[in-house]
Amino acid sequence: MSGKVAQRAVGVLVFPRDREKGERIVQSLAENYRPSLIFWEEERLEMVLSKFDLLVAVMAVGIVVRFLCGHLKDKWTDTPVVAVDSSLKCAVPVVGGHHGANDLALCLGDALGLFPAITTATDASGRPCLEGVAAKLGAEIVDKDSSKAVNIAFLREDVPVMRLKGPKIVVVDDDVAVLKIKGLVVGLGARRGVSYVEVLEAIDAALAEAGRRREDIGILATAWLKRDEIGMTEAARCLGKEMLYLSEKTLNAQAPTTPSRAEDLGLAGVAEPAVLALATKLILPKKAYGRVTVAIGA
Repeated sequence: MSGKVAQRAVGVLVFPRDREKGERIVQSLAENYRPSLIFWEEERLEMVLSKFDLLVAVMAVGIVVRFLCGHLKDKWTDTPVVAVDSSLKCAVPVVGGHHGANDLALCLGDALGLFPAITTATDASGRPCLEGVAAKLGAEIVDKDSSKAVNIAFLREDVPVMRLKGPKIVVVDDDVAVLKIKGLVVGLGARRGVSYVEVLEAIDAALAEAGRRREDIGILATAWLKRDEIGMTEAARCLGKEMLYLSEKTLNAQAPTTPSRAEDLGLAGVAEPAVLALATKLILPKKAYGRVTVAIGA
């Protein structure tokens, strides 16, 4: 499973006869989630669905479908559910695949060797999805009705992600998704071979200067040239944040406030242009901390 799953509460729903299997699942999920074992009681189902962020039901898919029918409203509010067969061979995301059920099935696959039977079209085709892009950006999908059209488009082609800065009036069609980024954008540049400790120390120093904390970070961003920098990748993993790798065209479309050594590579810069491409305003211009350069935007 790629990346670390956020610490979401997971209910592991079992019949009393499957208690031991439920306990195995709880133990396997403890590193990435906050799991709790629950015994099946039909009259408590509404409470269980509202209490937990996700649900694992150790029972046949048909049983899961029948008990969910009267509780489904829409994919944005329904609790994601994964059905696991009683022999612990298969994990099937039944509801909310793009909202955590697919990741949960993959986690069960990694931890217990279950086959993750993922059926959402984009995932089955190895393609991105709108919900995944929003998660990587730490963004909220404003016009949720656009998700179907955008995800169908992802099956055919790479859908561009563009940032529009205001004040501006934008008229969009139904197949255009509008995302609102939450949290800080931290732009990073670094010398070749930098360690993750250096990257984390630089980020912490920059955040301190800006009067912010790690918890305020929404996303990290750098140049596509840095995809193979293990230190930067590992730093992002330690922070539990996504790292966006921006193209030459995107970086060079920005107007940074300070010159950069990246000009030798034909770039306007890395850290500061990365922030300018994604954030509304620059709150900490580019600054070097040892072998790492950091800029921060909001």
